[in-house]
Amino acid sequence: MKQMSQDERLALPTTVSVETAARAIGLGRTRAYQLARQGEFPCKVIRIGTSYRIVTVDLRRILGIEPS
Repeated sequence: MKQMSQDERLALPTTVSVETAARAIGLGRTRAYQLARQGEFPCKVIRIGTSYRIVTVDLRRILGIEPS
């Protein structure tokens, strides 16, 4: 999976899927879901039913980027 560019990271919506967050930080899909299920994903995860959403502001914080 190709890692995201800085512009793509800055254009993300308020929350993103686990797959999108994994791509942004360079994790594989399977490992990202495993971490989310274990409560060990490197940023805030919101569980809605059986799906997981990642809070983009927290994702940007761990990546060290802020919108200009």
